[in-house]
Amino acid sequence: MNVLQISIDSLRRDFLSAYSAVPTVVDYEVETDNLDRFAERAAVFDTHYAGSLPCMPARREWTAGVQEFLWRPWGPIEPFDETLPCLARDAGAVTQFITDHFHYFQHGSHGYYEDYNGFEFVRGHEYDAWKTVPREPDERLLDQTTDPATDPADGVGFLNRAQYARNVDALDERAEADFFAPRVFASTADWLRDAGDWDQWFCYVDSFDVHEPFHLPEPYASMYTDEDPRDPELPNWPYYGRIDAGQSELSDRELEFVRSQFAGKVTMVDRWFGEVLEAIEGTGSWEDTAVIVTADHGFLLGEHGWIAKNEMPVYDALANTPLMIHHPDAERSGDRIDQLTSAVDLYATVLDFLDVSIPEGTHSRSLEPVLAGAENDHREWALYGYWGSSVNVTDGRYTYMRPCDPEEPTDCYSTTMMNPNSWFTPTEPKTDAESGTFLPYTESPVWKFPGRSYAQHDDDRLYDTEADPHQETNLAGESGEEDRMRELLVAALADLDAPEGQFDRLGLEP
Repeated sequence: MNVLQISIDSLRRDFLSAYSAVPTVVDYEVETDNLDRFAERAAVFDTHYAGSLPCMPARREWTAGVQEFLWRPWGPIEPFDETLPCLARDAGAVTQFITDHFHYFQHGSHGYYEDYNGFEFVRGHEYDAWKTVPREPDERLLDQTTDPATDPADGVGFLNRAQYARNVDALDERAEADFFAPRVFASTADWLRDAGDWDQWFCYVDSFDVHEPFHLPEPYASMYTDEDPRDPELPNWPYYGRIDAGQSELSDRELEFVRSQFAGKVTMVDRWFGEVLEAIEGTGSWEDTAVIVTADHGFLLGEHGWIAKNEMPVYDALANTPLMIHHPDAERSGDRIDQLTSAVDLYATVLDFLDVSIPEGTHSRSLEPVLAGAENDHREWALYGYWGSSVNVTDGRYTYMRPCDPEEPTDCYSTTMMNPNSWFTPTEPKTDAESGTFLPYTESPVWKFPGRSYAQHDDDRLYDTEADPHQETNLAGESGEEDRMRELLVAALADLDAPEGQFDRLGLEP
């Protein structure tokens, strides 16, 4: 069996017709014809949750089967990780990686792409440290993507938004095929057409779109708005935070425009995902290829007064992610799957599809029995969250968000002295680090050192997502389910042998 795994970054499931006729935050349909076409032949998972957030933590779950956010933040592959591409290669499969997701190549993210037989990197998205000229890129695009007070065009520090304007300065905005998602999916289609010479393969495609900046060619830029998409007063790269104050503040007009550009990017990704479907169909590969389509997280578009991710409570618009799986021999192809599943489960699932033994001690549980119709209860709980902040649990209906004490540090465990609170900058030595065999899933010694906690909210949150899918009514303090969900969280942490410090900072008794 061959396996094609596709991640579409920041893709909200309610923007897919397979999940919702109309997205929650707009009053118009968003065209996703090709993803809908794929959903018709796939098993569509309705209760699939992210685990470790945001981008690279999710990818370590997929790549190594480790639910890492209880032990460390954004970081590299560890020496003791048994990575999916290595295990696939050991079993005789050729492995290919195609991406424009530049985080793999930044400070703090090494070890992911190196394990593939081949990789293709489409340069230039977001903060990709690529071009240094022109010094003064297109002024109109700077106006739409940057605040010059924090991202001056001539700044040379890390994570300056002017980098994107510089990277795409020579891009013809009429040339759709030269944008990022088109190039990623066109390259994938080309690779699939040539891969038939291999006996078995695993191809992982990581599209950074629909991630911001929401900078689009036509027709997508104007598809869902009557505004001029090149109006310098309209932002296509919102700052993260509250929409009612601060740098992230957005007027109603600005927010509606951001939503329209997000929708346009979803449709552009869908259009070019169709090229991949055409390649699969053209090579007759549906009968010997499993295809997985998912996302790492969503993106808030004004709900609960927030834009983007990271800083707010982890609502389901972020955590309840799309997952669609086609397997040619699956009994449940074409079905809706309501069993609770977690992002970390994709690691064991891909290994099962490749007929590769799943390493012991992984946090991952293969979905193959679910797809075969042989398993009715896959998980009792799914944990999700960001290292250093709240820890959240769901049983598939109720979501419980447990806040942390921001004054209590969160310990980081890694073989590298990563920057726990500044992922993208050069590392600094940790003179207060301890060394020892602290991790329950490896005998390898690691460094242990503290990092800062931060509060996404300061109160317990409990939501009944069946009665209240948009999580507008906090039932904490008013429902007997709160005690049960708190106990479920404690049981889940104990089952994973989470660090004692996690219980302390969450105010829980193990």
